[in-house]
Amino acid sequence: MTVTQISLYVLLGLVLVFYIRRILLTRSVRQYTPDEVAARVKGGTNAVLLDVRTPAERSAQHIKGSLHIPLQELRERIHELAAYKDREIICYCQSGNRSVTAALALRKQGLNSANLRGGIVEWNLSRPRR
Repeated sequence: MTVTQISLYVLLGLVLVFYIRRILLTRSVRQYTPDEVAARVKGGTNAVLLDVRTPAERSAQHIKGSLHIPLQELRERIHELAAYKDREIICYCQSGNRSVTAALALRKQGLNSANLRGGIVEWNLSRPRR
């Protein structure tokens, strides 16, 4: 076996480890369907929505009443969410991937967080505009 082959196997192994880790972390985040999120927000469960998309994405469309902190700014602006420490913060993005990262970051800071599965794309498919 050559050094190149060993390096390739090590690299593939690392990629696999990070991929499996991501899957396990994602599974540890509570996932809500759009209907469940709508019911939680409307039903007085003290849930708050957090849009972690870019400003351009948000200006095109957003869920009414949601907060906005882009994922890239979350670390520096997490103190803004201290007022919601006793509430569940349901993160959303375009497809549900960035929001999982945001939910994990919030959980690391001791906040109660969850994810809107499928993001605003699923929200729009299951909740026709009114």
